[in-house]
Amino acid sequence: MVSWDITPLKVGFVSLGCPKNLVDSEVMMGQLAARGHELTPHPDQADVLVVNTCSFIDPAKKESIDAILEMAEYKRIGRARKLIVAGCLVERYRGDIRKELPEVDALIGTNEVERIVAVCEGMHGESGAPADVAGRATAPYLYHDLTPRVLATPRHFAYIKIAEGCDHPCTFCVIPQYRGNFRSRRFESVIAEATRLFQQGVREINLIGQDTTCYGEDLGLTDGLAHLLERLAQIETPREKWVRFLYAYPNKVTQKLLDTVAEHAALVKYLDMPLQHASAAVLKRMKRGASGDIFLKLIERIRRSIPGVAIRTSFIVGFPGETPAEFEELCQFVEAARFDRLGVFAYSDEDTSASYALDGKVNGRTVQNRKRRLMALQRKIARRRSRALVGAEVPVLVEGPSEETDLLWQARMPGQAPEIDGAVLINDFDGGQPRRGEIRRLRVTQAHDYDVVGTLLPATEPAPEFAPAPLIQIKAS
Repeated sequence: MVSWDITPLKVGFVSLGCPKNLVDSEVMMGQLAARGHELTPHPDQADVLVVNTCSFIDPAKKESIDAILEMAEYKRIGRARKLIVAGCLVERYRGDIRKELPEVDALIGTNEVERIVAVCEGMHGESGAPADVAGRATAPYLYHDLTPRVLATPRHFAYIKIAEGCDHPCTFCVIPQYRGNFRSRRFESVIAEATRLFQQGVREINLIGQDTTCYGEDLGLTDGLAHLLERLAQIETPREKWVRFLYAYPNKVTQKLLDTVAEHAALVKYLDMPLQHASAAVLKRMKRGASGDIFLKLIERIRRSIPGVAIRTSFIVGFPGETPAEFEELCQFVEAARFDRLGVFAYSDEDTSASYALDGKVNGRTVQNRKRRLMALQRKIARRRSRALVGAEVPVLVEGPSEETDLLWQARMPGQAPEIDGAVLINDFDGGQPRRGEIRRLRVTQAHDYDVVGTLLPATEPAPEFAPAPLIQIKAS
């Protein structure tokens, strides 16, 4: 409900980090818009500037601080009267921000996003010093289907956060420290939000959470994610839809889950399953468990259960104590597994993580050399996979003009998640100019290391044009 007893503000957002953080930004924007405030992508025109930060690893922390300082300069020379810092950096370094960044007027932690309106309207933080919002929140926050939310993604795809927090004890990870224990959204709340998004024209929904495969366990549900996916696949829509889930924990990937994905056409044949390593010794130090041999058996079962599935994973190199032999074991595993997509992260020695106390730290040059070698190995695998697609016809979701050149358009196959898995480049339109948000067929004509190029085939359905949503600056750490 719009309130007319206040002067509407122009609020500018910078959202850093992962899609989970982006949803938090969308929720904050939704609450401000419902109150009657205006959102602007132009920081020089904003009355209030909000930076939603990430602090998962060192590069993310640096990017967050740089963004804060950049917005502080806009505040100094422009019209902005208030600079608010939100998100993970606040949870980890609240006291340091108060002390070292006097330009910041208020702080909002990950469990305090519902208080963004009060902060922007001046109910807190008027003392001149960075203000905690009524102290740190004592109750964990999780939005629901009735929570106002403004999508910041292009209108043809959206994220739905189905859970918050994490109960896994991974020694390298600090997320549970500031996101709290794992907690699921109500089943019907997720269905209601997804139904509304599809009715608004969204073509692809991506379910996110720190571990989506744990969905419903805290609610007493068995195979909660599988049942949720089944219901989502059955939502009636006027056009073809895609549903995917991200961040699967390997020992939570059940046969029921695999069979459900295989059964429903609307569930894209894609599995994002971060494995982190393949050496049993390293995985034990990470408190992850399992081994490369166990993972290979799981991967074989996944591919047998879901024909044509694309599997994405990620690894950490340079974890404390990682020996040359353990890294070689990881390389051999990657060669054997033949992943469709792979990300490699250099270990970040976070001072509040359990792994910080481990001996055997690997020097930075060695870590970077290992990262480069593993990525070079994956590049060869990806090139072979791309070449195998030449001549094939594949479904794609049209994204819009290419980010690299106006001469090409870009799209994504079902095996490419938004913002992380590259794109399909369209250099020929057989059947007319494409539109954003269309799901079309594409004939692959060329292959590169990670991307393919093709001809877009004639449309079989009418599709509206979806404009981008430039409401905030989005930067993926």
